[in-house]
Amino acid sequence: MFAIIETGGKQYKVTSGEKLKVEKLGLKAGESVMFENVLLTNDGKETMIGQPYLKGTAVKAKVLAEGKDKKKIVFRFHSKTRYRKLKGHRQQHTLIEIETVA
Repeated sequence: MFAIIETGGKQYKVTSGEKLKVEKLGLKAGESVMFENVLLTNDGKETMIGQPYLKGTAVKAKVLAEGKDKKKIVFRFHSKTRYRKLKGHRQQHTLIEIETVA
């Protein structure tokens, strides 16, 4: 059984026991979270599609950790004007483990 959920402006295909990184949720490790924005579920026999979300379905997950991705370099450069600007960015994320798809 799998489901497609929406969180942080992105969509993820999830199954039970799967670990994935999502946008920062602001929760501590060990806490649980319910994703109620379920777009689609499939149990192998029947596919249910929401318009836009399915009512009465939710995906339960457990927060494992919060962290940051690798640094992305943002470099701006204008030729012949001595303009050079270097910035770095590390996107924050939350590592979750899917417990149940119901």
